[in-house]
Amino acid sequence: MPPWSRPEPFGAWVRLDDRTLVAVDHALAARLGVPVGQPADAPAPPRPLEVHLAVNARCHAPCADCYLDARPDGAEPSLDELRARLVTAAELGASTVAFGGGEPLLREDLGALAAFARSLGLVPVMTTSGFGLREERAKELRAFAQINVSHDGVGGAYAAVRGFDGARVAERAIEVLARAKIPVGVNLVLTRRSFEHLDATAERVADLGAGELQLLRYKPQGRAAGIGYFEARLSAAQREALWPAITAIVHRRRLSVRIDCALVPLLSEALAEEPRAAEILASLGVFGCEAGRYLGALDVAGRAAPCSFSPSSSEEIDRFRAYHAAPPEPCASCTLFPVCRGGCQVVSRHAGGSGAQLGLSERSPRASTANTFRPDPECPRVRRDEASS
Repeated sequence: MPPWSRPEPFGAWVRLDDRTLVAVDHALAARLGVPVGQPADAPAPPRPLEVHLAVNARCHAPCADCYLDARPDGAEPSLDELRARLVTAAELGASTVAFGGGEPLLREDLGALAAFARSLGLVPVMTTSGFGLREERAKELRAFAQINVSHDGVGGAYAAVRGFDGARVAERAIEVLARAKIPVGVNLVLTRRSFEHLDATAERVADLGAGELQLLRYKPQGRAAGIGYFEARLSAAQREALWPAITAIVHRRRLSVRIDCALVPLLSEALAEEPRAAEILASLGVFGCEAGRYLGALDVAGRAAPCSFSPSSSEEIDRFRAYHAAPPEPCASCTLFPVCRGGCQVVSRHAGGSGAQLGLSERSPRASTANTFRPDPECPRVRRDEASS
């Protein structure tokens, strides 16, 4: 019997260790001793495999693009409240719980929360800026399966993205975690400025002891939800260069690379020549937008949301599920839809689609009021489809 499993209509999810989650069919599930799930054709409501848990909305870093608009006096749930939310995540059948904020390190009980998550069968991970992390504090965090440090680039890129230079703090945190034998990754938000230094940043964090690089799409949420988003996002040329840049980092075999599900539509041109692109990406654990499906979030007030960047409400979760179940063209006929799922709806709402759809410039601030889900307007295929309509 594996250490963790969850029956599903297709068979089961099986967790082999902290880093390996595998989907198996009914026959293999039975061989592994996993209870048989529902028949393959039985309807089943989506349940998250990963829950993002906001442990506070407090942070002293003045990040210009904070998606939460966290502040030094932001809200902070009690230990008992967070324990109850962890119990809820476990009861939902989640495998992983990702601690975020604000800045999680501002909580003195963080190690105890991670240990409690372990006692429930959850795998705790965390994202931090690294502010306040010292050797002694790191020893308290060994219950975490991995801790990711936000580092948006060398060569001044960190300051360009966040509005202040916290690169050295992030780098010291990577070194501290590596010395403490805690698996450490790096979260890098891709903007026009940080992309210029992507290769050099990857080399630098590998030198410091990071084992994984997670590339995140810049999203217009919180402080980033303004007209400045259009100047900060990747340029068309950078979107074309993204896949070659990722493969170059992977081929050096110094870092494993994970990509934000929201990045998949930006890769559609590069993957168009590969007939098995969707199958290959699925085998690597890429499933596109999982908001409201295998991904869920609990905000600082304990309200459920489809993902960390979306409003918290059951109606919002239902909207995501409905869109994914019946997407419009060109997504409906796209071979990449199973691993893209229409792209990022946070971006779609802010960018508001094309002028052809709404009679608005893509830069128009009026577009941010749109509430209709639509294909990702930064996907090359969507742009071509709209231009020809």
